[in-house]
Amino acid sequence: MGRNIRRKRLPNKRTFQSTKPYIKILIFSIFILLLVLFCLYLYEFYKNKSNYDELSKSADNIIIDSNEISQPTEEVKENEPITFNLTAIGDVMCHNTQYMDAYNSSTGEYDFSYVFEDIKNYIKFSDISVGSLETCFAGEDKGYSNYPTFNSPDSLAYALSDIGIDVLSTAGNHCLDMGFDGLSRTIDVLDNAKISHVGTYKSQEEQNNILIKNVKGINIAFLNCTYGTNGISIPEDKPYCVNLIDRDLIKKHIDLAKSKDVDLIVACMHWGNEYQTTPSNEQKELSDFLFSNGVDIILGNHPHVLQPMEKRTITLEDGTTKDCFVIYASGNFICDQNAENTRNSIILNLNITKNSDGKISINKVTYTPIYMYKNSNLKTKKMKLLDIEKTLSNYENNTDNSIDLNTYNLLKTQLEKINSIVGGRDRGTGLKIPIFI
Repeated sequence: MGRNIRRKRLPNKRTFQSTKPYIKILIFSIFILLLVLFCLYLYEFYKNKSNYDELSKSADNIIIDSNEISQPTEEVKENEPITFNLTAIGDVMCHNTQYMDAYNSSTGEYDFSYVFEDIKNYIKFSDISVGSLETCFAGEDKGYSNYPTFNSPDSLAYALSDIGIDVLSTAGNHCLDMGFDGLSRTIDVLDNAKISHVGTYKSQEEQNNILIKNVKGINIAFLNCTYGTNGISIPEDKPYCVNLIDRDLIKKHIDLAKSKDVDLIVACMHWGNEYQTTPSNEQKELSDFLFSNGVDIILGNHPHVLQPMEKRTITLEDGTTKDCFVIYASGNFICDQNAENTRNSIILNLNITKNSDGKISINKVTYTPIYMYKNSNLKTKKMKLLDIEKTLSNYENNTDNSIDLNTYNLLKTQLEKINSIVGGRDRGTGLKIPIFI
């Protein structure tokens, strides 16, 4: 019986033979591609290895000669110009009406913070701020007191710290109002409030230590001395406790500051004639002495009114020149005096650069006119420092009704007085400084 067998169909011999060359070509192409990739890999490998070896050799050379890597970097840092702002205020006074105004009967504490609300940012955000202390912090047990011997609540010191005061000059005619004990305690209170101080001391060692503040890498030395202490004798066994205006002592302190390799010397001078808006001949002569011996900036206080300011270019003995600046008196910062010009003042701002050659430049001098306002309509918290221009502008634009027309006119008059004493001023370009030589 025959079987019907189904044969498997084989590829056509001619078709297979016709596709075989293409397969060979494809395989050959893949092989060539892989070979090229492998060669590229070897090339990159040896190239990178060569670069790595060169880099290693360079690194070895740098490590061996440390000056090649460190010295240029240090030079760039040292030679880079540095600019900062120094802010200065006038005398910090505290009459009995002021601390009575700050007293809170419900807590039994004194709070002065409200006095500074309008102007604190001009001080707080400066690089360094300096003021003059015209009272003592001798403690409540001594009894808070008014003129002629001042003793104020400690909280005033903390309020000054809170608004950004960094340095207070303490050598003034009222520094011994509460004796040496009061002077010493004042220093302790300022230390606790983290306010640096200069001019009064508890020991000879402290007097010989120059106050130096570092601002953005710039070392600033501060000196302070006073014309006297209102007839109160300096203790014979503590002649170091107050710096008096003595040219030998001043020269000694300037030389000590120079020995510390400082960049800038600031002298806080308690001098001049009270209530006089022009500097005395003695102030001018002393400023010449200070500048010629190395002081760069003089911040004057004591007269309780503003006096002029000037920028000078001083020629030194070696023929080089330098920028110098003096404000003969900054007026009262806070007070409750009523004599003419005792309630108007300024917040002074100096823009200063240490150049790449180490030379100091005073670039720009500006100020904010302020006024110690007393609102008789209030029972407490009557006294407040006003930014005069800001207050006038707000009144003119009807954005602030805290003052009336009489106060508006008063502030306009005070602004005119300020500008007439310290110099006309364009807010956009800074201060036009009058020259008194």
